[in-house]
Amino acid sequence: MIASRTPVSLHSLLVAGGHGKRCVAGAGGRKRGRVQRRHLTQALESFWRHAPRPAPPAAAARGEANRSWQPPPLENPAFEEYYKEQRIVREEEWDDFISVLRKPLPATFRINASSQFFKDICSKLENDFKRYLESEVSDEYGEDAIRPLPWYPGNLAWHLNFSRKQLRKNQALESFHEFLKHESEVGNITRQEAVSMVPPLFLNIQPDHHVLDMCAAPGSKTFQLLEMIHQSKEPGLLPRALVVANDVNAQRCDLLIHNMKRMCTANLIVTNHEAQNFPDCRIANDLSEIYKKDCKPQRLEFDRVLCDVPCSGDGTIRKGHDMWRKWNSGMGNGLHLLQVDISMRGIALLKVGGRMVYSTCSMNPVENEAVIAELLRRSGNSVELLDVSNELPELVHRPGLSTWKVQDKGSWFQNHDDVPCDRKNVILPSMFPSNKSIQEGQSVCDDIEVNTGSNGSFSRNFSIEKTNKVYCDTDGISNSNTTKHSDSTPNSTSSNFPLHRCMRIVPHDQDSGAFFIAVLHKLSPLHECQMVEVTKTKVLDDDESLEEQKKISIDAHTSEDNNLTEVALVTDDVKNDQAELGNRMNKLQDQCKWKGVDPVLFFRDLTVIKSIVSFFAINISFPLEGHLVTRSADPNNARRIYYVSKSVQEILQLNVEVGEQLKIASLGLKMFETHRSKDGCPCAYRLSYEGLPLLLPYISKRILCASPNDFLRLLQYRTVNFAHFINARFGEEAASLIPGCCVVILREGHQNLDLGSITMDPTTIAIVCWRGKATLNAMVSPPDRKELLERITQRFGLKALRVEEENPRRQN
Repeated sequence: MIASRTPVSLHSLLVAGGHGKRCVAGAGGRKRGRVQRRHLTQALESFWRHAPRPAPPAAAARGEANRSWQPPPLENPAFEEYYKEQRIVREEEWDDFISVLRKPLPATFRINASSQFFKDICSKLENDFKRYLESEVSDEYGEDAIRPLPWYPGNLAWHLNFSRKQLRKNQALESFHEFLKHESEVGNITRQEAVSMVPPLFLNIQPDHHVLDMCAAPGSKTFQLLEMIHQSKEPGLLPRALVVANDVNAQRCDLLIHNMKRMCTANLIVTNHEAQNFPDCRIANDLSEIYKKDCKPQRLEFDRVLCDVPCSGDGTIRKGHDMWRKWNSGMGNGLHLLQVDISMRGIALLKVGGRMVYSTCSMNPVENEAVIAELLRRSGNSVELLDVSNELPELVHRPGLSTWKVQDKGSWFQNHDDVPCDRKNVILPSMFPSNKSIQEGQSVCDDIEVNTGSNGSFSRNFSIEKTNKVYCDTDGISNSNTTKHSDSTPNSTSSNFPLHRCMRIVPHDQDSGAFFIAVLHKLSPLHECQMVEVTKTKVLDDDESLEEQKKISIDAHTSEDNNLTEVALVTDDVKNDQAELGNRMNKLQDQCKWKGVDPVLFFRDLTVIKSIVSFFAINISFPLEGHLVTRSADPNNARRIYYVSKSVQEILQLNVEVGEQLKIASLGLKMFETHRSKDGCPCAYRLSYEGLPLLLPYISKRILCASPNDFLRLLQYRTVNFAHFINARFGEEAASLIPGCCVVILREGHQNLDLGSITMDPTTIAIVCWRGKATLNAMVSPPDRKELLERITQRFGLKALRVEEENPRRQN
């Protein structure tokens, strides 16, 4: 009824308004016209406000769809048939296994032991939240609603009896949820699936190890590796170890960099390469020369390699319910070859005596045991599979499988000879538990889509739909026809390798996700016939002049045995003279740039460096020259200067010598940055809050000590007038400084110590400030200010305060 009158009412309003507008004349008419138009506007607003509006057809359709929507069923007959046939669990426990897979995955998180406040966080969990959750939600989630994982060292990893979704929705858990979000934002905890924490623990990282994370994004394991190397450092010193975190996808590298900023480390390099083609930055032309020269690195090698490869991901089915609908057996088959290639590259980059951990979040033996068996076949006696079951005795795990089958298009095969001829290039010999390798079978990838571009590369959370096609890169395998070994047993369905040393984690053993882990130890260098040479030099600028290309000679040839492209970089004679090396580095840095990536340039402006050292009185024992880098194209006008550790510096020098084979997306700890102040500061750079903990023990000028109340005042308001500090003497000391950057230290608890002892104390709380014309300004981000406010108020029993965002120009 109303709908039928609506057009008429609207029409009458418009007609009335139109007549009113046309009838006006003269001054009086103009006034009456304005009044009439105002009335018309009011009438239209009232009409549209009160008139019912029928939903658009599309919206109505969506509403109907929402009312009829049902959550996807947590079942997939093909999934169940596949894993029953593979016998990954005993028949009598199958129902328990499937039942747990259909339940939400419990939330877990890990405390960063290298954080300044990790003891405070542990105390808050034990004394506050554990008791609160036991009293508030024990009826719903059990008595141990929150508990440390027994197998993780130091009680640093915690298990919750509720999922992340339940954590968000339950009002009783709101304060705990806010605590987790905030601590995660500032880097004190990492929210990570429990089984995902396991692989780094088996690397057994030592204080001087170089570690490669081949498929790192989004970075939870990389962060864990960094925690380990920073835990082992001496107070006031950088660790000697380093982590190189790599990912094939540029956008995922950005995510990785964002997550790593929470660590504030000078011992990290983030690279952007296909993992199977990760460069070794080799200077020597043959492998024998590499091991003769011990004076400096001749190639890029690692003590530890984490090979957490792209996989089908069905071990995460508890937190990704869409996997039930999308899963098919072809997903694992399609990734097998890529997993082998990445793993072989990892072994090639591993030092003799080093350890590599291979892991997936898949339950599929084609992605797990079959890959390990192929690695052992290719490597011969150069690599052994370790039994590490005693290293984490409280971790519940099962041995790897020695027997499995391969499924293709609904058909099951026990060995490669049974595979139809038109599918032998898709279903590879290495997928079976026999002694055949890819290189012992016939040509592979002849009729398969070969994708060497970035779109064909897989990352950790790749699109599952893409696995309907098999992607394989010919750089990692042999396409040559060779004779099969005479001792092979075509009908064998059991592997002769000690695959029981692999570790399987199944969900119903300890209420977790599923995971696969294998630990490999390198006994001797790979032979040339075993080495999968996939190092490439990419010419990224088509307009590069011939004169520039003359600096590097590229000898590319194709191997008859493996159809792989080897690239040897021939450089000029490398001299040990440091001055000549510096000149060569500067020239090469200008020549060899990755397109779309900012260059990594050593910051060598001694005038600026001396100005910074003088302004803050930085002790000469803290090395700056040779450790400062910038990403600015013009290093003389660098906005930000980053600090790198000695180990990172050596890799940068090696990378420059070989023509920048490494595509570096990020590195270093932001230490200094330019300011725009016109207050007359003699130093063009200010300190960065991220780099302050590293530099503080070596600074002896421009340091102020504040009481807890004045320190809190700075954190709360950010900008405080000198006269408005509670302690007048503190305000006078701030006013006596010349304009520029300074450091404010919380004095409480250090009354009996001299300034040098305070700055060397790792528990000292300090912030970067700016001494302006009449104010002191805290140069700390809101999340960090909030964290410091909470820590200080709890530590000294002061009234809780809230971070207030004020205009920096406002004087309190």
